[in-house]
Amino acid sequence: MPSSPDQIIRPEILALSAYHVPPASGMVKLDAMENPYSLPLELREEIAQLAASAPINRYPDASAASLKAALREALAIPDRMDIMLGNGSDEIIQIIALAFARPGAMLMSVEPAFVMFRMIATFTGMGYAGVPLKADFSLDMDAMLAAIARHQPVVIFIAYPNNPTGNLFDAEAVSRIIEAAPGVVVVDEAYHAFADASFMGKLAQYPNLLLMRTLSKLGLAGLRLGLLVGRSEWLIQLEKLRLPYNIGIVTQLIAEKVLQHCDILLQQAESIKIERAVMSERLTAMDGVKVFPTDANFILFRVTQLNEAGEVFQGLKNRGVLIKNLDGSHPLLKNCLRVTVGTPGENAQFLVALQALLKT
Repeated sequence: MPSSPDQIIRPEILALSAYHVPPASGMVKLDAMENPYSLPLELREEIAQLAASAPINRYPDASAASLKAALREALAIPDRMDIMLGNGSDEIIQIIALAFARPGAMLMSVEPAFVMFRMIATFTGMGYAGVPLKADFSLDMDAMLAAIARHQPVVIFIAYPNNPTGNLFDAEAVSRIIEAAPGVVVVDEAYHAFADASFMGKLAQYPNLLLMRTLSKLGLAGLRLGLLVGRSEWLIQLEKLRLPYNIGIVTQLIAEKVLQHCDILLQQAESIKIERAVMSERLTAMDGVKVFPTDANFILFRVTQLNEAGEVFQGLKNRGVLIKNLDGSHPLLKNCLRVTVGTPGENAQFLVALQALLKT
């Protein structure tokens, strides 16, 4: 008699819940940290021509050499550092975990942090240690250093700025973690375009430092392109786990074309930063809302009056606005919600809807 899934699939996988992406049709979509702006029409027409003439009957360039060259120039990646591409940052996290998943190996991060750090550790059979942040979402250095000494993690992931909290950790504190780590430290700079800080310049200083970036938050989320930057001795080994042709030909062509117009993406990022400041100010002025500082393209806030986050989240949905409810995901995020910075019109709809809910 054939076995059932619960007899064959690993128990830790059976215990997981799948990553949930809620339907957003017809909603003001402010839940996924996307750039709300389209590319200019002229550039979209060039992309259409590229897609029309792309040799999709052929496999893409497995090394994506031309795209890597464009990324190196656009992102000012040091010549001495290698680049590995992934189908989004998620695939890169998975490749790293697979490479380091020796028996008893530990993956470490802070909490709350990007949920895929913990999930991918489970996927790959690694142990996971999440070190709680302080109440203000800063790094608890005593706890971090103690956890490093206790667990001897083979890899530590630090998001900079952090998701879902939005804040930049103290750079000197992150450097201390890199120096104390017995293995690799991966600094995830997914929101780099909205922050005035990076560890790119530290790669030559620390032999155990790797840096992740993505084009998703810049406006190319639909292309699913992430990259890892680091010394060749690490990336040569990690490349062995990257599946062949993981970056499709259309993604390669479009990403390279858009990177030739990186100024457009950076101008859009500046618009988002301006709107971020406006939204933070408007939210701070509302009774019953605590706003946390952010260097990303989203804002974390806590509902502090009688309304619970779940009620506010559902009330916003009923008014056609979708954000992210983080209440219940971690004790530090009690009654917290996360809103992506959208266009001025989208942000105004959100603020009006929230204000109406808080007054009921």
